[in-house]
Amino acid sequence: MEEPKKIIIDTDPGIDDAMAIFLALQSPEVEVIGLTTIYGNVYTTLATRNALHLLEVAGRTDIPVAEGSHVTITKGTKLRIADFVHGTDGLGNQNFPPPKGKAIEQSAAAFLVQQANLYPGKVTVVALGPLTNIALAIQLDPAFTENIGQIVILGGAFAVNGNVNPAAEANIFGDPDAADIVFTSGADILAVGINVTHQVVLTDADRDKLAQSDGKFAQYLCRILDVYFSYHHDAYSTRGVYLHDPTALIAAVNPSLITYTEGAVRVQTIGITRGLTLFYNKQKRFGEVTDWGDKPSVKVAVTVDAPSVVKLLMDRLMAS
Repeated sequence: MEEPKKIIIDTDPGIDDAMAIFLALQSPEVEVIGLTTIYGNVYTTLATRNALHLLEVAGRTDIPVAEGSHVTITKGTKLRIADFVHGTDGLGNQNFPPPKGKAIEQSAAAFLVQQANLYPGKVTVVALGPLTNIALAIQLDPAFTENIGQIVILGGAFAVNGNVNPAAEANIFGDPDAADIVFTSGADILAVGINVTHQVVLTDADRDKLAQSDGKFAQYLCRILDVYFSYHHDAYSTRGVYLHDPTALIAAVNPSLITYTEGAVRVQTIGITRGLTLFYNKQKRFGEVTDWGDKPSVKVAVTVDAPSVVKLLMDRLMAS
């Protein structure tokens, strides 16, 4: 058995973040060495509280939580929060008691840099929210892009409509400037966009199966899933929920379940298409110099084995 892959989950919990975190803790292929927090589904302070709470539920308070940025990389503070998707507390309006634990003193960016230096080439960051912390780590230490093993990004809408508006996906829209820094940094990047995650659906029937299971994680998730299901029902007229975060996490746990293409990605940072991710496949050499041509290639997920992703998630959550 190979030694488990060290991962840090950069997260804004979030109902599907909770699923992804529990899934990671139930996956022998990976060792979670830390959680870093970011705004997105909720504000950063609440993201930290929720991350600490989820680790307490899991009995894994040994895992450090480092609080991330409260503002975008350009110091923007009018942040869009998805409380209408995840509930005002981010976890389905259950109003859980406050966690006993606290975040460590280090900032998320400093923690990311420190871990990448400690284990060069061995740490995978799974980024489930806006990319501010990752961009700050790149700015803090130019060697970060060399030292970090891989960055799996849940973000972008490649050749499909976005989910905050037709142009943009929520995580990229949360901090487009940070996303452009990360995509062009030269790090080993795999982006899993909503063109892929919208193929992975947890159905009403799957939720019933979780409800019947004795698994502690399955039981916990059934409590918090109601709000998420009703949002999807109203917004997409679907009898199920999209498994965005767990799919990105599984791309780190079992990469064989996705296929990807390679090329340069740039992010639009202004105007009506702010947050748009544009992929250049590098097949054509342009006569003119473009803002894509000299940029490093990244991997962008194209297909996913959705039934296997759902099965893996269900099996591991019910086994807890």
